[in-house]
Amino acid sequence: MTGPAPRTIAEHRSAVLARTAPLGAVEVPVEHCAQTPGLVLARDVAAAAAVPAFDNSAMDGYAVRLADLPADGSEVTLPVVADVRPGPPPDVADPASDVVGMKSTGVDGSGTVNSIPTTPAGAVRIMTGAALPAGFDAVVPVERTSTGRFVAGGPTAERTVTLARQPRDHVRRAATDLRPGDLLARAGTTAGPGLVAAAAAAGLTTLAVHRRPRVAVISTGSELADLGTAAPGTIPDSNSLMLAALARDLGADVVRVGAVPDHPDALRAALDDVTDTARPADLVVTSGGVSAGASDVVREVLASGAADDVELAAVAMRPGRPQAVATWRGVPWIAVPGNPVSAFVSFTLFVRPALRRLAGHEGTTPVRTGRAATGWTSPPGVEQVLPVTTGPDGVTPAARDGHHLAALPRADALVIVPAAVEKVVAGDPVAIVALDGESR
Repeated sequence: MTGPAPRTIAEHRSAVLARTAPLGAVEVPVEHCAQTPGLVLARDVAAAAAVPAFDNSAMDGYAVRLADLPADGSEVTLPVVADVRPGPPPDVADPASDVVGMKSTGVDGSGTVNSIPTTPAGAVRIMTGAALPAGFDAVVPVERTSTGRFVAGGPTAERTVTLARQPRDHVRRAATDLRPGDLLARAGTTAGPGLVAAAAAAGLTTLAVHRRPRVAVISTGSELADLGTAAPGTIPDSNSLMLAALARDLGADVVRVGAVPDHPDALRAALDDVTDTARPADLVVTSGGVSAGASDVVREVLASGAADDVELAAVAMRPGRPQAVATWRGVPWIAVPGNPVSAFVSFTLFVRPALRRLAGHEGTTPVRTGRAATGWTSPPGVEQVLPVTTGPDGVTPAARDGHHLAALPRADALVIVPAAVEKVVAGDPVAIVALDGESR
């Protein structure tokens, strides 16, 4: 293994992504997608049924035959011969229904309900979403008739209605939204609320999605202590909590190992525990121990030859210069620095894209261009990664010193300043990586 190779943020991200691939497909109920945000389609999704499934009323009103209405828009009075509500026919769903004039009903090949008895001319009281009776081809909204309005829950009272031809028919025709076989979404699309609704409406009961990534989070350092147990010379293990929360926010299943001491055998054992099991991790993320100090246990284990495909890197960025990527028992391993801000930045720039790839997302983390609301200096020769807050005038550093932990609760984005830029002036364009859930 050679020493750290200097590289850019983009080069190290490429090295990380080269070790990951989308996880296999699993068939899950549509309801599961509604309850588990962030699942990504493994295959294209096509409609199984027509939407709407049958011709139905787009308004509360009266179904009519246009042939019964004068073409010049003159009003005509028609008998009200039936009452159609949404849902199955009353003789199937509710024998005690007050629906008037309906006999045995069904959905015929044209997608309309049949068997409404009528006089030579007649109107059918109909509610929004109810199937249009066979032979009827338009709906007149109730507010444009002599009835004026319906009383919620009230039975049919009117025996006649005065109405006129309307410019629109107010009918949702069968299959005008979706036909069987129509594409709903491509593979790589997140199974969000809109897709869940369309899939359910189009007759699908399951979707093929990529399996959720299983991530093991380990922090290293003999100085780390569990919360509430800190003693002199120790600090709380905040990193594993932060990294676990970030991974869960991306939809991953997380195994948080917590802190292991600066001893190679302890780290090896922790890595074995999360990779050599019935349900091994799909990705291991460690924080700390990757620099050049005498106690940097990650670097020691990587140098021992126990891991495969090891790359130690000195990424020309601040914060987060020391980085590493390797494979442990066939599982990708991303090692980030132990400083909390460095770990946070490294997760966003390197771990987040890896998790997106595992989950089946296409492309990398979106980067947009914004403006600096104020000015600041940037260290020469490295890409500065600065936690910022966004406002109407642009972005502002979240703390006076971007390396301070106090910046993280305030930040809603990261700004990446090119290595050649040593001073950012208010109004300058800046590259922004959002931290909100929508972008992740």
